[in-house]
Amino acid sequence: MKSFIKLWIISAVSLCIALPAWSADVTMRISLQLPLKSHLGQNLLLFKEEVESKSGGNIAVEIYDSAQLYKDKEVPAAVGSGSIEAGVASLTRYVGDIPAVDIFYQPFLFDTEAKVRKAVAKGSEIRGPIDEAIKDTGSTVLWWQAYGGAIMLSNGGAIKNPDDMKGKKVRVFGKTLGQFVEATGGAPTLISGSEQYLAYQRGTVDVGMTGVSGVKSRKLYEVMDTITVTNHADIEFIVVANTNWWNSLNNDQRSIISNAAAMAETSVRDKMASIEAEAYDIAKSNGMNIVVPSASDIAAFKAASGSVYDAYKEKAGSLGAQLLEAASNY
Repeated sequence: MKSFIKLWIISAVSLCIALPAWSADVTMRISLQLPLKSHLGQNLLLFKEEVESKSGGNIAVEIYDSAQLYKDKEVPAAVGSGSIEAGVASLTRYVGDIPAVDIFYQPFLFDTEAKVRKAVAKGSEIRGPIDEAIKDTGSTVLWWQAYGGAIMLSNGGAIKNPDDMKGKKVRVFGKTLGQFVEATGGAPTLISGSEQYLAYQRGTVDVGMTGVSGVKSRKLYEVMDTITVTNHADIEFIVVANTNWWNSLNNDQRSIISNAAAMAETSVRDKMASIEAEAYDIAKSNGMNIVVPSASDIAAFKAASGSVYDAYKEKAGSLGAQLLEAASNY
């Protein structure tokens, strides 16, 4: 009898311990390749605070920054397979499944803030089809995170025109950007964002390509001394959730996350200009030279870039043609 009572007590205690797991809050893990102090990391924190506040703690958001769990290139597969609930990835990481996403890397296509905003607006003629196509990878787009225009980094001189690119090894973060480098005389090397610092420090490449906010968050001013403000591509990151996980949530949970995502997207987009301005100021204060190419230099880059558009048209299919047509009206 005593043994039975003891077993019953142990079972009851075990049941009490297990109960929180049965009624546990929803956990949303998000993988991020950048440091938490980066503006994308801060944007995720804003999202986290909003979700946890509005859900009354029912939804817990955990952020794994600095590629703790996955590198940028691994995020689409990790999220699509359900290995993690959500992740942040550069839009170009989907180019293998959806070649048309590299519309944003067509040289100088989105060369004003107005054009970028029109293209990335939810449901636009450009973003709408891209978000829809990403669903086929097992992921659902929650929001887009602005990262600004692409710039060049170098040591000992600016990269103002194609002549300055000749013979240079250039860090890129996408195949289309690699085509741009080849078309303008350089040799591209694909290097992830988290590996940039060491690549520049060790001289693995001569020239860097990134967004200026990355110069600040990754302290790239310690290993490069010149920024050339080419703005030859628009860099976009997207926050995606595993579709099966997303569909498993109830309507209230999805509504809370969707509303927080919309708020976070508006916040980062509206702050982008000031984020870039601050990054340029920090770069200058740390001794970097900021060089703006002349109109003739930009024209030379554009003239050399025709093959990039030709390759895009060939590989991006009907969706790519559709997006290019929409962009031509901007």
